[in-house]
Amino acid sequence: MTQDTQSTGDTLLRLAAVIDSRKGGDPDVSYVSRLFHKGDDAVLKKIGEEATEVVLAAKDVRLGAERKALVSETADLWFHCLVMLSHFDLSPADVIAELARREGLSGLEEKALRKSREREQNGD
Repeated sequence: MTQDTQSTGDTLLRLAAVIDSRKGGDPDVSYVSRLFHKGDDAVLKKIGEEATEVVLAAKDVRLGAERKALVSETADLWFHCLVMLSHFDLSPADVIAELARREGLSGLEEKALRKSREREQNGD
């Protein structure tokens, strides 16, 4: 792992630990605790809002806007994805493991494997 990759992973893990520590916290003093307290719909609504903001920022970059807004909106989306993972008792390590599993597969191969597994599970 390169220094850059290692520090990126470390940052995500540290942030995930802070988010996890907010479970059961006081919703009046912690934004993350408030999201957890509000439940699935609030957590998932934030993912949708942030994803939309990322798409809009990316479109603005295509139109000549500064890239800084896209980076900022992506950070917001990643943060809220970490909140969602924690809410469902998952972690960045779960996502990294899935990405590692897919590494070296073409997107088309991965999609075909997924469809094959779904057919097997459904008895088709």
